[in-house]
Amino acid sequence: MIDLKSTEQIRKIAAASEIVVEVIKRLKQEARAGVKTKELDRIASDTIKAGGATAAFLGYRGFPGSICACVNEEVVHGIPGDKALKDGDLLSIDVGTKKAGYFSDAAVTFEIGKIGSKAAQLVKVAREALYKAIDAATIGNRVSDISFAIQDYVEGHGLSVIREFVGHGIGTELHEDPPIPNYGQKGMGPAIKEGMIFAIETMISAGGWQVEVLDDGWTAVTKDRSLTAHFEHTIAVTESRPVILTDGIM
Repeated sequence: MIDLKSTEQIRKIAAASEIVVEVIKRLKQEARAGVKTKELDRIASDTIKAGGATAAFLGYRGFPGSICACVNEEVVHGIPGDKALKDGDLLSIDVGTKKAGYFSDAAVTFEIGKIGSKAAQLVKVAREALYKAIDAATIGNRVSDISFAIQDYVEGHGLSVIREFVGHGIGTELHEDPPIPNYGQKGMGPAIKEGMIFAIETMISAGGWQVEVLDDGWTAVTKDRSLTAHFEHTIAVTESRPVILTDGIM
């Protein structure tokens, strides 16, 4: 079963979340044409350390970066490297931190320079779908109601939800139960209760939902090489409403 988090635990996750927000704000300032993703990774690493936290992704199952940096058709788990950003790119940054034994996780897709109208619509729908999902994370609903909210909104705009990867619970581990897919029927899975902490994420594509992993063993791309967008917030379920602990990144 899912462990409910105490007020003290939520406060500690909120502290880790503050570092995530600071990192993403810094990267938004630095992400532009000509910048290499490994430079963004260095900035993120420095910012995380300055905040008294550690990079949750670095070394996780062998991952070599402090952030995940995905460009265009790359969905998740992109390794920062020598790839230089270009005008018109979509850059999805995923950041996780650990502070005082607690984790936080968030992601955002940046528009590099001037992008096309289809790319702009993809980003807009992915962002809006995340907030639809957060609205569904209320006491009395079930976890699949979050998943349904994402799928219903995204597919209603003629786009696809990625099915290979999921959102998740979060707390003293980076990935905890329950898994939260981007698709599903209403009324399934665990009941949502006060004190639960979720990292809800929308991962969508302008084409098909199928993915494959590149030869680096990490970077997942759409099989049809269609554009993707990725947004994520860490939230706490409270008696009155879901509270976004990573607020301020979008």
